[in-house]
Amino acid sequence: MGSSKEVRKMSDSRLGPLIGTGRRAEVYAWKDEQVVKLLREGFERDAEKEMPVIQAAFNAGLPVPAVEGLVEVEGRRGIVLERITGPSMLGIIEKQPWEITHLARVLAELHIQVHSHETEALPSQRDIIQTRVHNDARLPPAVKDALLGTLRRLPDGNAICHSDFHPGNIIMSPRGPVIIDWVDAKRGNPLADVARTWLLSTMAILPMDLNIVIRLLAKVVHKLLWSTYVKQYRRLQPFLLDELEDWKLLKAYERLPEVPEERERLVAFIGTALRGYRPSVSAG
Repeated sequence: MGSSKEVRKMSDSRLGPLIGTGRRAEVYAWKDEQVVKLLREGFERDAEKEMPVIQAAFNAGLPVPAVEGLVEVEGRRGIVLERITGPSMLGIIEKQPWEITHLARVLAELHIQVHSHETEALPSQRDIIQTRVHNDARLPPAVKDALLGTLRRLPDGNAICHSDFHPGNIIMSPRGPVIIDWVDAKRGNPLADVARTWLLSTMAILPMDLNIVIRLLAKVVHKLLWSTYVKQYRRLQPFLLDELEDWKLLKAYERLPEVPEERERLVAFIGTALRGYRPSVSAG
């Protein structure tokens, strides 16, 4: 397993079949039971960001793919990783929805495992949110004060936070669940990461071409997934629900620029949440 940041340049002759696609990257089969994750235009720096994070998670004993190194294939940056076989947790939920309660508990237990490790090497999620709020010229002063006041009263931490932890990023391999896609990982309070999972589980916009029955079923499944996940997480790692609600507000604000399709839903949630905060809260 390589740890060097040296980038090897090569032709695309070693690329195998396309295995998966996402907003930022495409994953192709590679040699020797490996895959290569090739970044799309605009996300080239993600390779350098993600590789050391996966390496650190691997060294900490977390269930992640082994890292081979960085490559450049026909001008595209990529990471060569161990190939993990098996369906995603999301794929199982879609085909076997009766398994959702069990899988939601597995999701919570896996997330707690991630949060049991601390690091100083990752960016601080608190610093990122604070800087974004401070620099957001569009925010009314009262809203800015409320967000900063909320952030200030929340406890910090150095736990590893995946920041994109949802069933689509969990591969159910023969050796057990394996966590992929670590490019957005940060350090901080585990509840901030739990709140991020809530956003990903409940705020996602479903494709408009789904019929109404499927859309309603999907909403029910997402609600059951979240409620079971958070109940199991809280049973094993107790926390205050008010703190989680505060982190939901901050993480909803943080996500606003990421997915334009979710903006209206996120703005509505933030507006509702802020009604419970006094505009006079000082940003100090």
